[in-house]
Amino acid sequence: MAFTIDEEFLPAILTSQPMTDDQFAELCSEHPDLFFEMSADGELIVMPPNYTLTAYRHRAILTQLDRWAQRDKRGGVAGAAGGFVLPNGARRAPDAAWTLTSCVKALDKGMIERYWHLCPDFVIEVRSLTDRGRAIREKMREWIVNGAQLAWLIDPETRVVEIYRRAGTSRP
Repeated sequence: MAFTIDEEFLPAILTSQPMTDDQFAELCSEHPDLFFEMSADGELIVMPPNYTLTAYRHRAILTQLDRWAQRDKRGGVAGAAGGFVLPNGARRAPDAAWTLTSCVKALDKGMIERYWHLCPDFVIEVRSLTDRGRAIREKMREWIVNGAQLAWLIDPETRVVEIYRRAGTSRP
């Protein structure tokens, strides 16, 4: 699916036909300079690459989460380079995620090397300058509704962390 979107119009939401995992992966590989997610409603969300400072912040969060996971030994960590297919059909890539090993072991063996069809247990999103407040909060609620036990939305500019819990509560 070839297309061009001027960066000033990103992030953009496009309507798409349903895609298989392979079709979605092919679309992503055809446009290596963009990042894609897909909503449960089939909207293709096209995002520009992160600003450099945002990438530094993601790395710092991933490093801390990975250090904790290595000590804890109950699960593994993934970053925005990997995507998940949520139970509602959305294809999302969190900035940082932790998933219980038992959930990964429950996956079909043929899916281990592909997109995991599950929701991580813990998700972290770091708000960037290109994130819209309402959209990122909806995404946080989507993580919880689809099975995440805990999700943090970190806003480095305001130094506020919003906490989303399985019980549906959030607080700054």
